[in-house]
Amino acid sequence: KENISLCSSGSSKMVAYPCNSAGACCYKKACGTCKPTQPPTPPQVEFLFSSDNMTTPALLPLSGRRIPTLSPGASSFPHHRATLRLSEKFILLLILSAFITLCFGAFFFLPDNSKHKRFDLGLEDVLIPHIDSPKGGKHAAGQVVIHGQGGHDDLRDKIRADHERALQEAKEKLRKSREELQAEIQTEKSKVVEDLKKKDTGPKPLPPVPMPQVVGVSDGEPPEPDVKEKRDKIREMMKHAWDSYRQYGWGHNELKPLAKKGHSTNIFGNSQMGATIVDALDTLYIMGLHEEFKDGQEWIEQNLDFGVNAEVSVFEVNIRFIGGLLAAYYLSGQEVFKLKAVQLAEKLLPAFNTPTGIPWAMVNLKSGVGRNWGWASAGSSILAEFGTLHMEFVHLTYLTGNPAYYQKVMHIRKLLAKMDRPNGLYPNYLNPRTGRWGQHHTSVGGLGDSFYEYLLKAWLMSDKTDTEARKTYDDAIEAIERHLIRKSNGGLTFIGEWKNGHLERKMGHLTCFAGGMFALGADGSPDDKAGHYLQLGAEIAHTCHESYDRTVLKLGPEAFKFDSGLEAVAVRQNEKYYILRPEVIETYWYMWRFTHDPKYRQWGWEAAQAIDKYCRVSGGFSGVKDVYSSNPTYDDVQQSFFLAETLKYLYLLFSSDNLIPLENWVFNTEAHPLPVLHLGNITLPGSEPAQR
Repeated sequence: KENISLCSSGSSKMVAYPCNSAGACCYKKACGTCKPTQPPTPPQVEFLFSSDNMTTPALLPLSGRRIPTLSPGASSFPHHRATLRLSEKFILLLILSAFITLCFGAFFFLPDNSKHKRFDLGLEDVLIPHIDSPKGGKHAAGQVVIHGQGGHDDLRDKIRADHERALQEAKEKLRKSREELQAEIQTEKSKVVEDLKKKDTGPKPLPPVPMPQVVGVSDGEPPEPDVKEKRDKIREMMKHAWDSYRQYGWGHNELKPLAKKGHSTNIFGNSQMGATIVDALDTLYIMGLHEEFKDGQEWIEQNLDFGVNAEVSVFEVNIRFIGGLLAAYYLSGQEVFKLKAVQLAEKLLPAFNTPTGIPWAMVNLKSGVGRNWGWASAGSSILAEFGTLHMEFVHLTYLTGNPAYYQKVMHIRKLLAKMDRPNGLYPNYLNPRTGRWGQHHTSVGGLGDSFYEYLLKAWLMSDKTDTEARKTYDDAIEAIERHLIRKSNGGLTFIGEWKNGHLERKMGHLTCFAGGMFALGADGSPDDKAGHYLQLGAEIAHTCHESYDRTVLKLGPEAFKFDSGLEAVAVRQNEKYYILRPEVIETYWYMWRFTHDPKYRQWGWEAAQAIDKYCRVSGGFSGVKDVYSSNPTYDDVQQSFFLAETLKYLYLLFSSDNLIPLENWVFNTEAHPLPVLHLGNITLPGSEPAQR
């Protein structure tokens, strides 16, 4: 508001400084005269420079520095600058350009005018009822029609009528909605009633087929009192195992008898499918425990569901579930078991969707996606797994008429028959993508065992008509004798394992089943070798008994060696455990049936006593971790196969031969009895060569 004074220091540049009382302008050592100017102009905002060193900028702009106090009467310090900097002009132009662009761009996003008009017209029709023009088609010139005025009573009546009609329509819709809702409720009720009726009447039966001859499914009481007493003891052990599972693990796959809770392993995925229930059913029936059998049947009817999102072992589910359900069906005649077996089998079929038709080891029951075990050689499938489907799948085709099951297993047999086998031996690993063998490892124990067993039993189950299966079995056993069976320095016959051209002088507990297999296959063997194979079975039984007898607990280890002076003794700590396995007792039973040598019952009773003494706990039966220790620790697992196999074979060992006679029944590898199919003139669907 006052004159702005400019101070000149002799240069052409004028800088604004306050004047002193003497009318001079001084800043530090530089002084000049004050020159008033008119009109005032905005100040130039600059950094102050020292008169001593004009190249050194001050730290703050003028607006941020302390200003000397003005003298009375001096002109005011300017508050505005005269010009804008170039950068600020650019910012203003940028803002202006953005604003103009926004304004013009908005026109492109405005709705179509015609649509806007249609919306307005539609809105008028909704809010303002249409008024018909008078006769002649036009209102009088200049006439303005206002609703409710000018004596338009007919319009008022029309509005009232429209309102009443709309109200009536709304009431009608509401009434209809109520009726429809009631109808839907009634429909749902009918569905529920129908479902309950279906549940009461049971599942729809499959097409009828001739029932195989079913004999010898009960009784079997031995005439000898001491044998009967032992049999009753085995029955009591089964009752203890079942009751413990019933109390602490019902519905779970297996039992932890010490922790007294359910247990499961990865072979069942993350599901609770009641594996022990299904696995134990036929044992309960054979032992005459019918109340317990009924409890298991009710659980299966109400709870066994195969639509779960679980990745399961095709092999384990087949031998335990399908085998167990089929056996329960044949023993009891209850259709529910057959239906459940077929439902599960359909869930396993996607596992065969591989380039070769060799199934994956695992399959997801819900998605059908399959894969192999990560530890298997080169992503291979396992011989004992894909080779242990034949018995169950043939029965499935027989019961359902669906040729798919039979064709799947026959295709596996045909494929293996075309392949080269090193030294006539079947390696344990086969790649389902390439159809090539994996690691050259051959075993009659784990990874290979039940493949050979099912070759023989396919022949037996066909009423000895499947000669192809018998020939394949005989050839395989001949190669096994030539390359794997040896005698130890102590005279014990054992079956070793072939690994990459070398024999490993070790035998597993799983291999001990072979004694019974040799005895079972003696009849019908080529070149009159029946006596030879029966003797071979007896030698294997003796060796396996020695593996039991040379331990502290009189229970056999998982594996034992015949090397460096060792005879049927485990060396490694992880081979000293016993997990309630049945293979040795299985061989005792077969040898008893074919020879009736009392030593097999004696050996079986020794094993039963040891199990009851060292494996029995308050919550069931548990495996032990070291059979060479007098104070063993438990693994806290009651395996489902203990009820399915171990106790069943012990019970049959002390029963008469008319209980599950071998002329009429063939046991699957989980000890589930399936009847011999006396097909006669009946041809299985798909029995022609399988085509892929």
